[in-house]
Amino acid sequence: MTSYLYGGGGRRLLLFPMAAAVAALVGAAPSPASACYTRVFSFGDSLADTGNYHFVYSDDDSDPVLRLPYGETFFHRASGRFTDGRIVLDFIADALGLPFVPPYLSGRRAEDFLHGANFAVGRATALAPDFFRDRGFDIGDVVHLDMELEWFRDMLGLLCPADGLSLSGCSDVMNQSLFIVGEIGGNDYNLPLLERVAFEDVVTFAPAVIAKVSSSITELIRLGAKTLVVPGNLPIGCIPMYLLAFQSDENEDYEPGTGCIKWLNEFARYHNKLLIQELEKLRKLHPRVTIIYADYYGAATEVFASPQQYGIEYPLMACCGGGGRYGVSSGVRCGRGEYKLCENPEMHGSWDGMHPSETVYKAIAMSLLRGSRTQPPIATTASSCIQLSETRISFEDKSL
Repeated sequence: MTSYLYGGGGRRLLLFPMAAAVAALVGAAPSPASACYTRVFSFGDSLADTGNYHFVYSDDDSDPVLRLPYGETFFHRASGRFTDGRIVLDFIADALGLPFVPPYLSGRRAEDFLHGANFAVGRATALAPDFFRDRGFDIGDVVHLDMELEWFRDMLGLLCPADGLSLSGCSDVMNQSLFIVGEIGGNDYNLPLLERVAFEDVVTFAPAVIAKVSSSITELIRLGAKTLVVPGNLPIGCIPMYLLAFQSDENEDYEPGTGCIKWLNEFARYHNKLLIQELEKLRKLHPRVTIIYADYYGAATEVFASPQQYGIEYPLMACCGGGGRYGVSSGVRCGRGEYKLCENPEMHGSWDGMHPSETVYKAIAMSLLRGSRTQPPIATTASSCIQLSETRISFEDKSL
């Protein structure tokens, strides 16, 4: 297995560090379109799903995501989230003083979406399945970004019926809403990589993934979106399932400060670098729109580099799974088979080997909301409504 991206003559290339890429590529921020938001609309995959997965895969009641121990630490029941508690989207909504964002597929009427809707679905990809089939790899009939956007357009028809296709009555809805486009694209790499598609082939998918994210943002802007948050990819080299699947006896394959797999994190930074470049182009094309890059990679890396600061003792180990060094095994899943469950999920960096624990999600969200990991800082676009008190963002119980 190749462990690096290669340039001409077989030279190993270390991809741009995220901090340098952000500094070089993120320009001056436009003036914020609105100081506060009445709705949040979210798109993405399992890192953002708040329950759509249940409706898409309703015939698979055996899926462990649909029952405990998923959801055990906050909701005390399976909530449709791929973790033990809340995700980044929940903390953002809470900080804005809004209810948790409901899954779109759970609603039927305009009244169901008064504070927004979530279109993210577990296993979703940015690219349509045909992209992968054309390259000899079948990912199945999963939800993808084009489908999520179609759902959004359908929902707009409920919220603001308009004459013909103009949706002119939606201007207030769009102006006062925060759009979170992602995280998306991770599964475009996860599914083939974990099925051992050659890394050199998977790398070539990245420009197409970024192009799809870009076209989706452009479509939302065409429909009237004024403020969009676009997350980058996580440091996938720190994911327990990857650590298990791509174990190496070579110390140089691992980052000395974190123990994460170096070449996988380099790939994540490559994806993020392309995304940052594309967002800069979109800002120039749409100067009246606020497009915010959310550095999930940098925020998560802070946790893996200094886990004790976040109360985490096992940053690279899943709480729920097959046990072993990384808390996972090839034949056992969280909630299925003879799985093992830790006593303190908040002390683990991963919940089930593929998804962060609530502790990590909270750390990422706080970095974004405080502005240290968003460009331009999200705090400057919502200074009058973001509430960052620990009691509010951490422990206040709310109904779904």
